Amino acid sequence: MPKMKTHKGTQKRFKRTASGKLKRGSAYISHLAANKSTKQKRKLRKGGLVSAGDQKRIDQMLPR
Repeated sequence: MPKMKTHKGTQKRFKRTASGKLKRGSAYISHLAANKSTKQKRKLRKGGLVSAGDQKRIDQMLPR
């Protein structure tokens, strides 16, 4: 069986925490920033964790 290859697009978007969870960035910040309030843009700077439903799917794209 050949080695599993890492999905490079996924590798650029997610980082693994020490406990094995996945960190992600926020959506809706990359364009149309002039239309968003300063408060909204400030809150979008902070990332989050991948939801439990998506964790398994993304783990398959990021073999360790």
